[in-house]
This record gives sequence, C-alpha cells and structure tokens, in this order.
Amino acid sequence: MTYTLEIKLILGEQDTMLKNNKILSIIPARGGSKDIKRKNIKSLAGNPLIAYTIEASLKSNFIDRTIVSTEDEEIAKIAEKYGSEVIKRPKELAEDKTHTIDVVLHVLDLLNKRGCNFDIIILLQPTSPLRTIKDIRDALETFLKNDCESVVSVCKKKNIFWSFEVANGYLKPICDRDYLKKRRQDLNYIYAPNGAIYISTPQNLRKYRSFYPSKIIPYVMPVERSIDIDNEIDFMLAELLLKNIKR
Repeated sequence: MTYTLEIKLILGEQDTMLKNNKILSIIPARGGSKDIKRKNIKSLAGNPLIAYTIEASLKSNFIDRTIVSTEDEEIAKIAEKYGSEVIKRPKELAEDKTHTIDVVLHVLDLLNKRGCNFDIIILLQPTSPLRTIKDIRDALETFLKNDCESVVSVCKKKNIFWSFEVANGYLKPICDRDYLKKRRQDLNYIYAPNGAIYISTPQNLRKYRSFYPSKIIPYVMPVERSIDIDNEIDFMLAELLLKNIKR
C-alpha cells in the first residue's frame, strides 16, 4: 500500500467518524460587554467579530447546525446575515453573572422540545476569531478518538509560576517560592484554556453542568491562534494578525 493511499484511507475513516455523529455548534453572543462596547459585533479587519466564528462553523461541513444564542436584536440580524440560525434567549440568561453552561442548556432544551437531538455539542465563543476550520475538525476528531467526557482547547504557558497575588500590600507568590529561583526555560509548561473550542455530549453537559468534568482531553493550539478578545489590546492584536493573514 502506498503512503498516499494510506493517508486517503485514514482521512476516509475520520470523515466517517464525523459524519456518523450529529453535531451542533453553539455560539453564545450577548449584547452587553464591559471593556469593549458591543464587542461581539464590533468591526474587526472589515467584518463583525462574530462573523469569523460563524464562518468557521458553517464552513466545517461536518457540523450539522450552527446556532447563535443571543438576547440582542442587532446581533441576531447580523448572525442571520452571515448564515447562522438564531435562538433568542431570555434576558435573565444575558446578565454579567450568567454562566455559559446555562445558555448552552437553554439551547439544548429548546431544540429537544422541537424534536431535535444531537450527539455532540461544540461551543465556539465569538471572542476567538483566529481559530480555524482545521482546529475545529482536529478537536472533534480528538474527542471521538479518545476515552473522554470533553475536549477543551488550550495553549501552553510558563509565566504562571512567576505569578503573584497582593496580600496586605505585598506581592505573595501563588506557587512555591522555589520556582522564583528557576530560569524561565527550566520551568515546566502549564496548559490554560484559550476559550476557542469546547466539546462534549448533551448527556455529559446535563450530568456535570460544565465542560469541565473529570475526563478532559486537551486540544493544544498555538499562541497566535489563542487570542481570546477581552480588551482593546486583545482586539488590536487580533486585527493585526487577521490583516496579516489576509495579505
């Protein structure tokens, strides 16, 4: 068997695994935001921020349905313009303290009442515009191939070992003081969720009410695709990277 034929057979098996599961992507996008006003629809490199996540989901031809959950009329119109379905959520699920899992379960319960059921749920936050279609596909394949209850996208970090909290006006190391004596290159990597991709099943989401059960497999993404837009600096950096990609 030639190397090329082996690759084609492997890809065929992966496609079958994906197509044998009914997959729903949920994009949560509320109208309120603190640091950046109307963040989810603010223009980023020529398109509303949310458009990048909708496009990535829709172009992933193994995802059966893409739904934006929002309480905001303008976001709903923009989401529909870019091809997503929209489910309006009640305003009590669009507060600052609202947990994302409650938004996800609201969508699942509503679809369940309509007779729509899914095997896999993938949460794609609109604040991660640099995640790619390949990232989504590879994360889904990771979920299907492993004994796990969820997959969460992460990126490598080291500086956590040199992090501090302020106690009574003084810096207090979060980790053991011995880490402060080590060179950066001697520190171990840690893996932090980057907000781009969360995958689980409806059963596990209802059971644990979280994408963080006990058996989580990481999907590691590079730093340049792990920007989670939270403030103006994040927004500016994402725009620079996107413009560079377009060039």
